[in-house]
Amino acid sequence: MSYLKFTCLAILPLFFFGACKQSPASNPKAEKPKAVITDSVITDSITEIKEKDPFVLTEENAIDFFFDYQKNLKTTKVKLTTSLGNFTVQLYDNVPYHKANFIYLTKKGYLDNTMFHRVVKDFIIQGGNADNVETARKRKEIGRYLLPPDTRKGYKHDRGTISMPSSEIDNPHMLASPYEFFIVVTKPGSYHLDGDFTPFGKVVSGMDVVDKINQQPVDSGDWPMQNINILKAEIVE
Repeated sequence: MSYLKFTCLAILPLFFFGACKQSPASNPKAEKPKAVITDSVITDSITEIKEKDPFVLTEENAIDFFFDYQKNLKTTKVKLTTSLGNFTVQLYDNVPYHKANFIYLTKKGYLDNTMFHRVVKDFIIQGGNADNVETARKRKEIGRYLLPPDTRKGYKHDRGTISMPSSEIDNPHMLASPYEFFIVVTKPGSYHLDGDFTPFGKVVSGMDVVDKINQQPVDSGDWPMQNINILKAEIVE
């Protein structure tokens, strides 16, 4: 299957997209993996005794934070348990910001109770979003930021590659949306994506589960007809 262009996902209403089930009008097979960005506002609570503000990632501090965070990371694998089975991804060491981000979100428990909310047959599965209050709360607590692309390490979008979608919202440099990811199921790969998106790992076990997710019934907007939940993401090595 070939795709001429892989456009970014319009902003999804985080609380209502599961209930309203409104699908994008454009042809899903011509779209790129789409990023879902929620506009969260952090409101500090005012108390009589001022406590230390919690750390929140922003556009200004994210790069420095992940540069330091990745220095001592020894983790290379993350296991995702879904409602259809589990699979494990091996993360690439020389894509430091994307690897660090994925591990950080895993350790923060962000991916737990999210969904594979977009499935394009014989192309990709995309996860990391959900229509629940918990996911919105976790995004708010972690922060709002983007990551720089890292496409010069020679990695291709082979079958089983895990990569990060980008946002087109005031985003001429194709910065990556950190809360979501997509996995390529195309045989042997979807190489038209190379240079636009950053591969940061590969499925090393459980690819049959990824294929099973990809074959689930979807509506005209690539939404699975039944929820495909990410129950838990955990460090395994």
